[in-house]
Amino acid sequence: MPRDDITGLILAGGRGSRMGGVDKGLQNHQGTPLAMHALLRLGPQVGALMINANRNLGAYEAMGAPVWPDALPDYPGPLAGFLAGLEHCETPYLVTVPCDTPHFPPDLVERLAAALEAEGADIAMAATIENGERQVQPVFCLMKTALMESLVAFTASGQRKIDRWTAQHRCIEVMFDDPNAFFNANTLAELQQLQR
Repeated sequence: MPRDDITGLILAGGRGSRMGGVDKGLQNHQGTPLAMHALLRLGPQVGALMINANRNLGAYEAMGAPVWPDALPDYPGPLAGFLAGLEHCETPYLVTVPCDTPHFPPDLVERLAAALEAEGADIAMAATIENGERQVQPVFCLMKTALMESLVAFTASGQRKIDRWTAQHRCIEVMFDDPNAFFNANTLAELQQLQR
């Protein structure tokens, strides 16, 4: 799959409630906002970049990528970010990563794309093994942009769960060896842990 066929979307539209309501993507990690780490890591893996954010839009726009707020009100979760991305995506594929996981694999997109093509799937998601359990990482997700109508209908019906929507499509999980690559900072304590 050519890299130019894939648009990357940084998901930074959450409430940050577990971090005291701060805008997570703008929290500093090693002197740089978390969302900027995600942009710099995803940039070489895709043809174009976008950010999904609902606050401080100017600060995100200053990072150099188009910024799109949720199309749905009241911070309904990652699917609203997926939808905002799909609505503005001009390539056949969209890949999403959250703003709070700065060390995700540098070959994330390449591996998701290879698996999606090999399996003839609509959606490919990252997965890891943690404490002997398979752990799906649903916000690390490569999808066909043709799924937009399906997601519009799903969210219009009031549903918000990623796994319920992806279950309607041919979805595959791609195993990654290093669960630490997917460590995310949901709380200030986790952000401090990340700094170490």
